[in-house]
Amino acid sequence: MISRSLLQFCLVLLFSSEISCLDCNRLHVLQIRMNSESFERLEKMGGNFPFQCLNEGIAFKPRDILKLRLSHQENAKVAIQQILQELFHIFNNNLTQAAWNGTSIKEFQNGLHQQIEKLEMCLSAEMEKEVTYPGNENLLLTSLKLKRFFQTIKDFLKEKQYSRCAWEIIRVEISRCFLMLDKLTKRLENEARDASSNDALKTAE
Repeated sequence: MISRSLLQFCLVLLFSSEISCLDCNRLHVLQIRMNSESFERLEKMGGNFPFQCLNEGIAFKPRDILKLRLSHQENAKVAIQQILQELFHIFNNNLTQAAWNGTSIKEFQNGLHQQIEKLEMCLSAEMEKEVTYPGNENLLLTSLKLKRFFQTIKDFLKEKQYSRCAWEIIRVEISRCFLMLDKLTKRLENEARDASSNDALKTAE
């Protein structure tokens, strides 16, 4: 006979599993909120762009991340995860000259980390269900483009010895990344809507 405590433990695991599934199905809702919060923290971090940094900003011309295009077959979660991981790594290096608000920096880093963990959980759940990603070749190409984009940022920071102006320029550039994240999150919302419609059709049948 199953003991009462063991039964309670099994029910907790089952309930947690259902909650995780529901959370992943509504991942776009969480991402919209967290993208907005991270963008606001990024804006508050340093205030207005320093006038003395304008000349250096003109010299910095990376590829525009907003021009990257994902085919309809690519998985938006994977691209979002890569962007967030790159951002997290960038903002965990040599910030001593940035002259930003320390609390805002920490909150920004923590927010990115939470988003990454949530995405990893959902992607792991999909892998366990043997969900395959169509268009893997396109996804690989996009991944390489993202790596080149962020490598340009890393190279610039290193070349400028992580100066205050270099960080301010990068802060402006990173704001564009959140516009890209919003576009990808919209893809998640559309995918969730399509999945819900398909489930409704199957139920009707």
